[in-house]
Amino acid sequence: MQSELKQIQEVLAAGGTIIYPTDTVWGLGCDASNKSAVDNIFKIKNRQANTALVTLVHNENQLFDYVKDVPDIAFDLIEMSESPITIVFENGKNVAENVLAKDGSIAIRVCSDDSCSELLKRYGKALVSTSVNISGQPFAHSIAEMDPSIKEQVDAIYRPDFIVKQTRPSKIIKINNDGSFKIIRK
Repeated sequence: MQSELKQIQEVLAAGGTIIYPTDTVWGLGCDASNKSAVDNIFKIKNRQANTALVTLVHNENQLFDYVKDVPDIAFDLIEMSESPITIVFENGKNVAENVLAKDGSIAIRVCSDDSCSELLKRYGKALVSTSVNISGQPFAHSIAEMDPSIKEQVDAIYRPDFIVKQTRPSKIIKINNDGSFKIIRK
């Protein structure tokens, strides 16, 4: 697995795209700070480039690397959530501009899956995470279900034998800098 992790890190550092298991569904991703790699994600998914993307980090401390102001309630929500939770913060930073929403907000999830978290930890930077599917189509639950055209367009597949435990996207909560929040997806 160490050589596979090293290969994936090299692909990401070179601006490549990957398919990888996350704590929710199989993810299509790249280095969240690489604009051309993010552009390629939109192309692969046939998704409009004006829609925000989720980013994954390996621990709560990394939130400070990508969010200008992290309200304290974010840590409480992450700790109390029994399932994966993506939080939309008001002001993102240190990612490619095409990762952010039009209003400058950023959607981040602290990954709880060991395999994905190890990749994130070793790479040291946030990764884009969007479901592996053509935009508007159902997401794949396994490698076998993935659209062959997507698999052909990525540079690598991390842990193709992995079984993703969760089979649904995360909850999404928008937190404002004043600590108020709104549930976007349950």
